[in-house]
Amino acid sequence: MISLYIHIPFCVRKCLYCDFLSGFSSEYIPIYMSALYKEISAFKTDKKIKSVFIGGGTPSSVESKYISALMDILAKHFVFADNCEISMEANPCTLTEQNLDEYKKSGINRLSIGVQSFDDRLLKILGRVHDSETAKKKIAAAKKYFVNINLDLMFALPEQNLNDWQKTLETAVYFEPEHISAYSLIIEEGTPFYDKYEPIDESLDREMYYKAKEFLAQNGYKQYEISNFAKQGFECRHNLVYWQGGDYKGFGLGAASLINSHRLKNTENIREYINGTAVTEDIFLDKEDKMKEFVILGLRCTDGISKAEFKNRFDADIYVVFGEAIKKHSDLLIINGDNIRFNTKGIDLSNILFSDII
Repeated sequence: MISLYIHIPFCVRKCLYCDFLSGFSSEYIPIYMSALYKEISAFKTDKKIKSVFIGGGTPSSVESKYISALMDILAKHFVFADNCEISMEANPCTLTEQNLDEYKKSGINRLSIGVQSFDDRLLKILGRVHDSETAKKKIAAAKKYFVNINLDLMFALPEQNLNDWQKTLETAVYFEPEHISAYSLIIEEGTPFYDKYEPIDESLDREMYYKAKEFLAQNGYKQYEISNFAKQGFECRHNLVYWQGGDYKGFGLGAASLINSHRLKNTENIREYINGTAVTEDIFLDKEDKMKEFVILGLRCTDGISKAEFKNRFDADIYVVFGEAIKKHSDLLIINGDNIRFNTKGIDLSNILFSDII
């Protein structure tokens, strides 16, 4: 099977911390969506579609007619697997009863809502266009239409303390979403945040992370990846495709693909894209590349990796290939029979091992 990612790079307003390929003028929406439909229609595959993820940007910031047309084109050109997961990202302020109903009728069955915080002071610092009360109302409305909802949350924010983070976690859990993503803010060069704020103290960052792990576990959310927590059976199937090295095709501005060992990248120039230029980069992943990705992406998941699966995929012993790095960082790992996974310290210091693997 194969998964599909679809990039819609429009927002109500670009957030102050955001370095994603997004925030283009709404004047581009009609011609961009037309180019997107053409790119999708031109792709041929005999594989069933395992999952679809419509991301951005803020897909819910474009009129719902564009999303409905997108779903019609996908249904026309592809065969969805049974129980295909079809996710779409949304900002609380763009959700209405009408478009929620239209999203559901179009075939979307999982909504990922970018809340980030339930603290109005912090939302203002982030440059978010919604307030906490709006987020609460829109989550409640979304639950009437969707039985699989993710809430995106952020911690390690400027001027945020542990109590602020605890309150956001408590509010998120109150709504009983099926999935919660909790990301530590990384202040990226080139964003308005870069010259204005310093990263918060690392010990406070870690304390917030541990608080999320502990509190979410107590409330029925299993951590299955470094930043992702889900109720039983609601792990994000689309993201698991990435972490487990599955094939996926990306459509839209700057979208990435991995197909038959080829990593493809679309242009990041919106005028080039609209004029019909999509793929501008094609890198072949050799066996060594794929072995590295198997370890690095697989160890992001709390279940870790299988030595036997490594052997089956690559006809190689993981200890022969990466034994030096594994031995050097054995204090970061739990090795139990066939399984290798990070311990708590390893999750915190995962980049040290990943650097040696690379």
